[in-house]
Amino acid sequence: MSKTKKNTIIKDALALFCITLVAGVLLGFVYEITKDPIKKKEQEAKQKAYQVVFTDAASFEDSDIVTAAVEKSQEVLSDTALTNGTSFSGVTIDEALEVYDSSKALIGYVMNVTSANGYGGDIKISLGIRIDGTVTGVEILSISETAGLGMKATEDKFKNQFKNKNVEGFAYSKVGATAENEIDALSGATITTKAVTEAVNAGICFAKNSLFQ
Repeated sequence: MSKTKKNTIIKDALALFCITLVAGVLLGFVYEITKDPIKKKEQEAKQKAYQVVFTDAASFEDSDIVTAAVEKSQEVLSDTALTNGTSFSGVTIDEALEVYDSSKALIGYVMNVTSANGYGGDIKISLGIRIDGTVTGVEILSISETAGLGMKATEDKFKNQFKNKNVEGFAYSKVGATAENEIDALSGATITTKAVTEAVNAGICFAKNSLFQ
């Protein structure tokens, strides 16, 4: 290899290194600028979802007891699955808060649950549940399902099937729900239906085994 060619290779390598270094610095800079606004937007989305799923709430508050329960939630879900054969594989309880009314009385809980089993990846929901076990509502926080099929999970017609029900868990039907604990599956989107249903069921399981004690 000639000295000139060797020098050219070295110069090209140095140029590529400099470009990569500058790009990395710029990406880090952009991240630092945007991370706080993104976090704020996410918190606002959560608060809005909490109010949707628990309309008569006056406040949503942190609790050391609830936080500790969330940290142990995977163990609770696993134990329940072993006991009754229900599978919560790929489902996590991400966060939970206490719900108080205007008289400062505890009336229930809200929580965020993620199912990694959606057709298009993670489906994140917010779920409200009263202290008597009644589901007050379900809201979709994040979803990337097929337009016109799985994305119908964001519509009230689907979400409201869970609302104001007090059951041990939900099942979905492809031929028409007939029982209190049944919901109609989304046509052509069974995987999405299953993912949302199992996220709701995981939230119910967590609440009844960890919070209602």
